[in-house]
Amino acid sequence: MNAYRPYFSGWSLLSLIAVAVLAMTGLTIVSQAGLVEGVHSAVRATARSSFALFLLAFTASAFAVLLPGPASAALLRERRYIGLGFAFSHLVHAVVIYAYGRLAPEFWPGRTGLANVPGSIGYLFLLAMTVTSFKPVARRMSASAWKRLHTAGMWVLAAVFALSYFKRIAMNPAYALPFALLIAATAVRLVGKLALRNKRRQRAASTAAAALRAS
Repeated sequence: MNAYRPYFSGWSLLSLIAVAVLAMTGLTIVSQAGLVEGVHSAVRATARSSFALFLLAFTASAFAVLLPGPASAALLRERRYIGLGFAFSHLVHAVVIYAYGRLAPEFWPGRTGLANVPGSIGYLFLLAMTVTSFKPVARRMSASAWKRLHTAGMWVLAAVFALSYFKRIAMNPAYALPFALLIAATAVRLVGKLALRNKRRQRAASTAAAALRAS
């Protein structure tokens, strides 16, 4: 029997994510009394949508190992498109940040160059990961180089999110929730990696034992 595939998968899933992000951004802007307040709210809303999509992509492989089943298999299968959806959401996030800076000129002078460094590094990694997610570009890289880039990029983005939320906890304790979610996601990813390593070792040991019995 053919494996069940949801109606939205692959590029159709990415299209759905993009439409949802754009609709959410537009509704957030028009729901506020003024344009400045609306765009400012959209900055926060797109940060949340980016974070949610990042968590799904960040933990997909771990859940496939720790909780095998149709849901985790589907999450792993669609990880590439969820990751591209995260990139799109964060692109919209960058656009509304720029728009807010234009509408509220006091925004940029209030930020130091040092404060912009983590986010800038995160966007550079995200750009590299997005470009190399397309097969014509990925084929030009070795498998090991591609894996190193995407693994490093995911951890850099996780660190950027963690720093962003952690430094805001003192101003608003509500930021402790996304920070805790990220710590939990990090633990899930690490445990999943250890579980996968143990499975590979067991498989190698079983293969070696079978070869010895056959000899």
